[in-house]
Amino acid sequence: MAYDRTKPFNDLPLLPPQNIADDVDILKKLVTASRALASVNSNVQRLPNPYMLVNTIALQEAKASSAIENIFTTEDELYKAVSDTVQEKNANPATKEVLRYREALWEGYQRVKKKNNIDLESIIAIFQQIKNTSGSIRPAHSLTVIQRGQSEFRSGEIIYTPPRGVGLVEQLMGNLLDYLNDEKLSDTDPLLKMCIAHYQFEAIHPFPAGNGRTGRILNLLYLVNKGLLEQPVLYLSKYIIVHKDDYYYNLGAVTQRGSWKPWVLFMLDAVEKTALLTNQLINGILDQMETTLEYGKSNIKWYNKEVNELLFSQPYIKPKLIGDILQVSSRTTLTKYVNELVGARILTPSKEGREVFYINNDLIHILEGQ
Repeated sequence: MAYDRTKPFNDLPLLPPQNIADDVDILKKLVTASRALASVNSNVQRLPNPYMLVNTIALQEAKASSAIENIFTTEDELYKAVSDTVQEKNANPATKEVLRYREALWEGYQRVKKKNNIDLESIIAIFQQIKNTSGSIRPAHSLTVIQRGQSEFRSGEIIYTPPRGVGLVEQLMGNLLDYLNDEKLSDTDPLLKMCIAHYQFEAIHPFPAGNGRTGRILNLLYLVNKGLLEQPVLYLSKYIIVHKDDYYYNLGAVTQRGSWKPWVLFMLDAVEKTALLTNQLINGILDQMETTLEYGKSNIKWYNKEVNELLFSQPYIKPKLIGDILQVSSRTTLTKYVNELVGARILTPSKEGREVFYINNDLIHILEGQ
């Protein structure tokens, strides 16, 4: 029977699919992708504080993942919002949406570490954080469809209609979660499972909106849950943006023809290439941190490892954070210290109205150079 994009895909096959894990090409790609991912996990351990990546790599991931959904903000807006609660409160809607992605990623990470599995409650919580809603699984009567964007050829055309029916989405999500968590159902390699589960999640399309971002967070959390990543810092969304047409083409090929192999190879290549990119980011940050620490200590008598780590935790720094690290409450002393950082060209001041931000340009160059 021919696939009809305008009718609900209620015949979406349950997981696991057959004869994928035995394909020679997939097995070869799985080896190289797994090695690259393991190198990232090892590299993360070199960081003095792995959580610092939440404001650097994870922020880049949030921005890129949102851009896939045509939600655009600038690095400048993001960095200001991260560095200051007032700026975050007054940020434009797109910036707030990107920041919600980052918070959703972090909330999901905390839940997975606590529960040691991925459950529907956690996935719903991620969706709610992303969309700033109390909503949940889309109701059975909701006529949800996926349409071409306004900037695309044949804009508004229906390209996919997800499953619809009483209890059907819940049943499909239950099967997906069993596949991820129950090794008796399938003992497939976790990285391969992630590729397969990502298609299935997007095909189920369980929420009224925000499915793409929720699904991309789910990818990272599953890798964390299976011990393939210590921190959710794989920068997958940039690869998807660069290869957006291939991503959607291969996604559609599974739906229309059951063509799993090209999709799995695409996703494994995304993991491998992204792991190499993430390693470059981590190495660049670590190398610059080491150089800046040596330079700072030789030019500023109070400069130390803790201050250095702070300056590389986020690109825009408020003086109060430096004061907290150094336990300096005197505004005069703190101003003197910040001016020394500026004089040494470790930080650069940027004034906006009455607010002054201090920018680590070296860190920005590393992040934006990727």
